[in-house]
Amino acid sequence: MRPSTGHKVRWAELLPGEFRERLAACPIVYLPLGICEPHGQVSPFGLDTFKAEWLCEEAARRTGGIVAPTMGYHIHEAGYHARWLEEEVGEENPHMTAIPPAVMLHFFLYQLRAFANAGFRSIVVVSGHSGGNQRDLRAVAELFMKRVPQVRVWARSDPELVEGLYEGDHAGKYELSQMMYLHPELIDMGARTLERVPEAGGRLALGADADEATAELGERIMKACLRRLCEEAERLKAEGWPQTEKPPVIGYDEVELIWSEALRDSGAWITGRPWPAQQAVSETSRWKPYEYYRACDKKEGAG
Repeated sequence: MRPSTGHKVRWAELLPGEFRERLAACPIVYLPLGICEPHGQVSPFGLDTFKAEWLCEEAARRTGGIVAPTMGYHIHEAGYHARWLEEEVGEENPHMTAIPPAVMLHFFLYQLRAFANAGFRSIVVVSGHSGGNQRDLRAVAELFMKRVPQVRVWARSDPELVEGLYEGDHAGKYELSQMMYLHPELIDMGARTLERVPEAGGRLALGADADEATAELGERIMKACLRRLCEEAERLKAEGWPQTEKPPVIGYDEVELIWSEALRDSGAWITGRPWPAQQAVSETSRWKPYEYYRACDKKEGAG
C-alpha cells in the first residue's frame, strides 16, 4: 500500500506537515551510504551511491518511512583497502571520496542521534560500498542501541541483501549489471579503449567478468535486494513501537560517551588493518601509509 503523501519520500523534499504525516504512519528512516570510487573506465564513480539511494527510496515508497540525505563519503584506503588499491588501481589517482574510519564512524553516531531526536524508532542503513565497512557500522550501531534502547538500527550492504542468491563484486558482472539497470545512460562499455591509453588510469578496478554484465541481470539483482529490504521494513513495522515511551532527546555528551566506548573497541575495527592473510603493501606504494590506520592504533589507544 502506497504512503498517503504520494511519491515524495526524501526528507529534503518533504514539507513539515508531510514529514509529520509519514513519520506518524511509519517511524522508519532509511540512510543510503555510498562513495565515489573507480569502477573501471566504463562506469560512473558514484555506482555505490546510486544503488543505495534507489533501494532506500523504493523501499520507502512501498513500505512507508522517510529517506535521509545520502552520505556520499565512506571508509576507503585504510586497512585492507590499501593492498586492494595497490593491486587494482596502482599508483593512479582514484578520485575517491574516502574518509578515515574514525571520521566516518564518529559522524555515523551523530547521524543516528539526529534520527532518534527527529522521532524515528527504526533506522535502516543501506551501504552500496561493502567489503567489511558495514561490520564496523554495525558494531557502532550496537553501542548506540545499548544507550538508546528505544531505537533500533539495522545496517546491511546490498550484497548482504542477496546473500545466497547472487555474489557481489567490484565493477564486475554484479555491479555493472546493477548500473546498467539503474542508469544505462551512465555506462559506456566502449570506454574500455582508454585502458590502453597511457596515463588514462588503466583498468581502474574493473572486474574480470565485466563483459558478462547485462541490464536484465541487474534488474533481477536489484529487485531481489529490494524484496529483502522491504521484508525487513515490514518486520520492523510488525514488531511495533511503544506508544507511550518516547525516546529521550540525545545530547552531544551522550554521543561522546558512546564514542569513547567505540574507541575502546577500535582495535577490533575491520577497516583499521589488513586481512590476516593479506599480502603487505609495497614499501614504495602510495597506499603504504594507510595499511594500518594509525589513529586507531596510537591516538585512540587500540591494541
